[in-house]
Amino acid sequence: MGDCESSVPLMEEEEENLIAAAQKIVKALGSNRTLTDDARKILADLGSQLSSITRVSEPEDEGAGETEEQLIELEEELNLVQSKVMNWEVGKSMIWDCGQEEAYEYLRYVDQGRKLIERLESLNLVKGSKEDELLRRATDLLQTAMNRLEEEFTHLLVHNRQPFEPEHMSFRSSEDDTLDDGSIVSFGDDSIEDVVQRDSMSRSSGEYIIELVHPDVIPDLRCIANLMFDSNYGRECSQAFINVRKDGLDDCLFILEVEKLSIEDVLKMEWNSLNSKIRRWIRAMKIFVRIYLASEKWLSDQIFSELEAVGSVCFAEASKASILQLLNFGEAIAIGPHQPEKLIRILDMYEVLADLIPDIDAMYSDEAGLCVRRECQDILRSLGDCAKATFLEFENAVASSISANPFPGGGIHHLTRYVMNYMKTLIDYSKTLDELLKGHEKEESVPILPDMTPDREEENTDRRSHISPLAQHFRSFTSILECNLEDKARLYKDESLGHLFLMNNIHYMAEKVKNSNLRTLLGDGWIRKHNWKFQHHAMSYERATWSSILSFLRDEGLYNPGSNSISRTLLKDRLNNFYLSFEDVYKSQTGWSIPDSQLREDLRISTSLKVIQGYRTFVGRHTNHISDKHIKYTADDLENFLLDLFEGSPRSLHGSHRK
Repeated sequence: MGDCESSVPLMEEEEENLIAAAQKIVKALGSNRTLTDDARKILADLGSQLSSITRVSEPEDEGAGETEEQLIELEEELNLVQSKVMNWEVGKSMIWDCGQEEAYEYLRYVDQGRKLIERLESLNLVKGSKEDELLRRATDLLQTAMNRLEEEFTHLLVHNRQPFEPEHMSFRSSEDDTLDDGSIVSFGDDSIEDVVQRDSMSRSSGEYIIELVHPDVIPDLRCIANLMFDSNYGRECSQAFINVRKDGLDDCLFILEVEKLSIEDVLKMEWNSLNSKIRRWIRAMKIFVRIYLASEKWLSDQIFSELEAVGSVCFAEASKASILQLLNFGEAIAIGPHQPEKLIRILDMYEVLADLIPDIDAMYSDEAGLCVRRECQDILRSLGDCAKATFLEFENAVASSISANPFPGGGIHHLTRYVMNYMKTLIDYSKTLDELLKGHEKEESVPILPDMTPDREEENTDRRSHISPLAQHFRSFTSILECNLEDKARLYKDESLGHLFLMNNIHYMAEKVKNSNLRTLLGDGWIRKHNWKFQHHAMSYERATWSSILSFLRDEGLYNPGSNSISRTLLKDRLNNFYLSFEDVYKSQTGWSIPDSQLREDLRISTSLKVIQGYRTFVGRHTNHISDKHIKYTADDLENFLLDLFEGSPRSLHGSHRK
């Protein structure tokens, strides 16, 4: 084996010696003038061949020299890059704090080191060779530089954050949370008027980009990102961005007063507190998605603009936890109990989320955002199901509102106020409710009493015309409410008060529909029908109250048997009974209530026309048979007394004898 190894240099040395000797012979013979022309030609060819052999061997020696020079150049270049990179590892000060000139010089040297690695990797490296050692040094140096660039990237993101001030946004709610705490209450609160109110906050606002990071550093961040990805350190760069921006998104939710609540926390919460949190959630969702998330997406797209889908992935990973935190609250509301007072807020949440889903889908359009898109659709579906179930439960709540005692004064029952104001507010959600109630249409299920039905032709026309699912349910609500009011009216011992109670409540229903958007939904036919109903109860009240009293002012039975003379005793008794009955009515019915001033005035006038006219006619017809001492009140007195009725404050006429 050793002989084989030594034979190669020996053969090369002998070949060189033979060539040199042959060249000397050719030169010597070439100077001999006695040689023939053919001999000279042969010697010339031999010399040319020897020269070509020499030239072929020369390039191998020259190539070996150039490879050595390249290694020297590469090492010198690596030493320069190492010097520049490691110089910043001594003091550990941030490069970008020292100015852009220093920063971009650093980037140039790091990029030079990256390209140096590529050149070394392109060589056929032998383990343990000079080239292999240079590659190892260059790779270690690049890792050091990448660690530094990751720190610089994080530093630039953190220290150049712009303040987020949602109070300056144009669509912030003008209401404070405390103003609406009691906006939706139970049936038991008898102090309610127009209690069911919708937030005044705009339901739609355009996308609005704000600068989350100072715009001057975005080109720097982009350069760092590009270099790190070119150097196969993209994962580290992406993770640095995600970590910093996650914190920013958490801060945003904190500023928007969004708490991290578990589903159990939400389910155990009292309604007033939950109502406030829902309103805060609605506002936060609009600002968070339309402003903060849109700005976050813009920022990631700007920094990673030259890296294809990297920006979308980083945005999705950074924001996923925050948007899911908001959606988790929506899920907790959706699985909670179906209490009627929650319906308005649930519909608010449903409409806001439905309005924002196109924006969310656009921002999370790729595979990385698929889970967010799916979660949004799932929560929207759950909120819709919850709203529908709560709406249908409201009907049951109205039907099952039972009273053990009559409503004081016969005024407008709090259930009537609640139901009508509830329906009035739900009109704002008619499009949404019609969509949710598809498949749950119903006709008016409660029959109208025969003696309370207006023109049949008009009613049949109404039934034949197409009405929306919501209108069908509203008709059912009002029918159920009327049946409930009928039951409550039967609790009064005084029939007159029962009719007054129904008059008040049905009149209130008719006025609410006539003076609101409910008119469009229920129609003028519904209003005419209920105008007829409350007028029917007004007449029934008059009959029940005054018919027996006015009977004392009739002439029947006043004449003495067998003669045409009037019995003064009977006349005096009749008049006295009239006064006593009138005083009883005055005492009780001044305590009764007709809250609507116009309805109160109309009933007083109608009553006066009957009572005062009857009294004046009776007294005038028998004035010759009645002494003044038996006339307790004049017609004007009685008319003034009637003006005291239905004020809700009981009075007495005792001691009010005319002097």
